[in-house]
Amino acid sequence: MGQAGSLRRVGNPPITQRYEAVEPHMGTLIRIELYARDEAQARTAFRAGFDRIAQIDAALSDYRPDSELNRVCREAIDHPVPVSDDLLQVAAASQRLARETNGAFDITCGPLTHLWREARKSHQPPDKTAIESARRRCGYRKLHVDSARHTIQLDLPDMQLDVGGIAKGYAADQALAALTKFGIRSALVAASGDLAFSNAPPGESGWKIGLDALANPLLLTHAAVSTSGSSEQHLDAGGKRYSHILDPKTGIGLSVDTTVTVIAKHGIDSDAAATAISVLGRDAGLKFLRCRPDLEALIVTKDNNGHYECVASPGFPGNHDCRSRGNSSANPSR
Repeated sequence: MGQAGSLRRVGNPPITQRYEAVEPHMGTLIRIELYARDEAQARTAFRAGFDRIAQIDAALSDYRPDSELNRVCREAIDHPVPVSDDLLQVAAASQRLARETNGAFDITCGPLTHLWREARKSHQPPDKTAIESARRRCGYRKLHVDSARHTIQLDLPDMQLDVGGIAKGYAADQALAALTKFGIRSALVAASGDLAFSNAPPGESGWKIGLDALANPLLLTHAAVSTSGSSEQHLDAGGKRYSHILDPKTGIGLSVDTTVTVIAKHGIDSDAAATAISVLGRDAGLKFLRCRPDLEALIVTKDNNGHYECVASPGFPGNHDCRSRGNSSANPSR
């Protein structure tokens, strides 16, 4: 890995100073913002944070043939295979959420994910035969995670795990933990639509997290915020927009224009829950949230007339009257 990008000091607080750096990882740009006593501490912390993300990407990427994830998909057919802590934690959390949502979140949908990736390249949706063939190799009940023995087992050959709906949130958590080990008490890690952050910046009561759908930023500490939607990755074909988020039950990309923002204590939870609620839809998503008091969510839906409507779980902060404000995407506000 190269050195962390050029550091930029902003402001001059009496004890700590703000630094930020950006590096490409996990198919996106990862930005880390932190408060350190000097540039030397900042550089050491940045390197630890980015290296931890690179380690997770090397293990969990389904794009890399040599990743641990892909090796397990090849080797764990009908017998358990030992796995790393990173893969075990992500797989175990994914399976818990799969059970809670009756399969709305399902990391065994890799065959479908690959099919729709090719469809976005060719600008043509997959045919029904291809979708059904891929679906037969999916299903969270065909994945067995044994946390006590540290193993994973798959029921069928040619299964493919895809942890894209949870890995960035987990990586943000782990990078934040790496920064803390080097004495950084106030930091934010932004991995595309997934943010994780610790203590508030000096002199502030929280990190200001702006959402396009809300007039005022959220003010949060020791939390994670994730947003899922179809605004960045989608396929437009036949007068219809298909999201990169797939419904495991149909094998088809979501076509309802919905954006979900979730607040949780940890990114591994906010990231996965944002995807799950997108698949569940507004009403079922709110029902799921009533069973998960550790999560709060804002759901923004666009109707056929181009009007936006927001609904939120009871504990989601802020004013949610955003019918005319458009989609919700999270970003740190200055």
